[in-house]
Formats: sequence, C-alpha cells, structure tokens
Amino acid sequence: MSLANGRAYLAIPGPSVIPDAVLRSMHRASPNIYEGELHDLTDSLIPDLKAVAMTKQNVAIYIGNGHAAWEAALSNVLSEGDTVLVLATGRFCIGWGEMAEGLGVTVQTIDFGDRADVDLAKVEDALRADKAGKIKAVLAVHVDTSTSVKNDVAGLRRVLDTTGHDALLMADCIASLGCDRFEMDAWGVDVMVAACQKGLMTPAGICFVYYNAKANARRPSRVSRYWDWRARTEPEHYFQYFDGTAPTHHLYGLRTALDMIKDEGLDHVFARHEALAKTVWAAFDCWSTEGPLALNIADPAKRSHAVTSATAGSPNADALRHWCEHKAGLTLGIGLGRTPADAFFRIGHMGHVNAQMIMGVLGTMEAGLIALKIPHGKGAVEAAASVIAATA
Repeated sequence: MSLANGRAYLAIPGPSVIPDAVLRSMHRASPNIYEGELHDLTDSLIPDLKAVAMTKQNVAIYIGNGHAAWEAALSNVLSEGDTVLVLATGRFCIGWGEMAEGLGVTVQTIDFGDRADVDLAKVEDALRADKAGKIKAVLAVHVDTSTSVKNDVAGLRRVLDTTGHDALLMADCIASLGCDRFEMDAWGVDVMVAACQKGLMTPAGICFVYYNAKANARRPSRVSRYWDWRARTEPEHYFQYFDGTAPTHHLYGLRTALDMIKDEGLDHVFARHEALAKTVWAAFDCWSTEGPLALNIADPAKRSHAVTSATAGSPNADALRHWCEHKAGLTLGIGLGRTPADAFFRIGHMGHVNAQMIMGVLGTMEAGLIALKIPHGKGAVEAAASVIAATA
C-alpha cells in the first residue's frame, strides 16, 4: 500500500503546475501556420506579454528554454572581447556569465554568495573603478531559483545612474515574471529575459527577450540570424516571429495562461504569491525553533514570492524529499548548486498555486519530518493556517 498513489503534486520551482485549461487549449490538431487564427492569436500575445512585464518596449519570442533567452540577449548587444559585470547570488547568474564567456565575452564577477542579495555599494565601487568604460552590461538575476534570493533591480538602475555609467542593465526574470512584482520600464531595465514554464504556467519550450531602444542601438556588427531579435519584433512575414515554424501548441497554451492572469488581475496575482510565500515562511519559523531546518534567506524582504530555498541539514534534505515523493506523492526541488546538495531543498510556489495546495505541501512535509524523526519545532501547520485565515 502506498499513500503516493493518486494525483502527484510537482512542487519544484519550475516547470510549475500547468492549469487544466492550458492543457485543454493545447490538446488540438496542428493549425494552419500560413494564415488565419494562429496569426491573430500570436499578434494578441505581444501586448499581454508586455503587460506582465510592465513595459511598452519590445519583446521577442524564441523556441527554447531560459538558457536560450540568455544567449539570445547576449548575442544582440555584445561582441567578442566586450566585458560584462556579473552579479552572482546563486547558480543562475553564474550560468549566464558562463554563457557570455562561451561567446568570447570577458566576464568580471562579483560573487555575493548563496545566502545574500546584491550589495549595491560594491556594485557602485566596481562601476566607478571602470574608468575606461569597458563594462558594456551588468547582468543580474531578479530572483535566483537556486537560492530564492530577490535582488533590488531598481536599485541597480539607481547605481548606474548615480555613477553615470553607460552599461546596459540586463535582468533575468525567468523565475519571477508573473510571481514577484517586476516593472521593466519604471525600474529602467534595458534587457530582460524570461521563459514560459514558471509564472506563465505553460509547458517548457518558449522563452522571451524584452529590450528597449538603448539596447537595440548596441547591436554588434554581426548577429546570428536565429538570435537576431529585430526580425522577431518587426516581422514582415509571420514566420519571422520565430525564424521558422511556430511553436503552435505552446502559443495556444500561453494565450490561455495570459488570459488567466488578466482575469485574476496582475496585482492580485502578486498578492496571492506574496500570501502563499508568507504561509510557507510561517511554517519554517516554527520548524526552525528546534533542529536543523532553516530558511536560506534570513531577511523576508529579500526572499522571493515564487520559490523558497531551505536547509534541513545533511542528509536530511534528500531524505525528506525522497519520503515526500515516494510515500506521499509530493515532489520538492533539489538543492541545486548548493554544497552539500543533500542538505538543501526548495519549494516552488509559483504560477497556478492556491492555499489548499500550499497547506498540502506543508502538512506532507510535517508528516515526513515526523516519520524520519528529523527534529523540528511544533505548530508549523497551525501557524501556516493562521496566515491563510488572516489573508483570506
């Protein structure tokens, strides 16, 4: 007998839970790609993608994951031999820097560790020290999925403006778009990358690069035809949106997902994610009073509302994940990029997630802690329920 039989819950930080309505919209025969409904549907996506990012700038759609968006963004603004400043707060901005190195770009990294956000004073020092203006772009992750830290992107713009540095501000919002508030125009972001499989609630496979006029003017002398964003944002023919065959079924799914966000209201989407994140944190506040459990980011203001990274000590985290998945049907995220990996785990609470789902996650985790005899403080589920009750 197994209590894991039944509908499993994937509570990893992406790909996130796919709404049934999105799956139904994708369950269809292939459409005509040359004219008609698909063209109109694709055109309708652009203003709504911009609305989610709070921008009036350009957005290009690519077939690929977030790493594809990284390379597309870099390819449109940098040349071999250019220098970028990478602000590392976890695995993913480091990865973006590695992508840049592969393109022949010189990478200057400030590593803030995996339990802290970007220190704006250190960034200011680095920019002021760049007297020759070698740094062409500053790369930062809004929310790093590996550590769950949320960085002050608007603060980075203030630092760039204060120092008078002309580098582009490039932000990775793959984990945060549609979950944590992000305002591309108001925060002065020049390039932003995102993907569909997290807050946008669509199966992995398409990604997005947003860019403004300043970034477009930095176009290098040579850009790969496939990564070139200009044709995708100013297509003369439909196929130029994608430089080939469109990701047809993903587009139908994305259309439904964006409709769901519009129907709920973006501010309400943000408020829901905030409330559910605080529900998770309330449980950890109790668990952490006794034993090894602790949240990775101490300051609540610097935590993401999309994902929570935590430690349970080694090898407790892996043991807890294994118990939850194989005994109860709940899959938690691995300690990606952490050392030791079996001491960390992550909870995704992004996209199509509600109160009863999060309460199920926390109740199942508590059962696992009891079954595995991992020391923990009491009252976590009751504390989480109190947050839900007060918010609702």
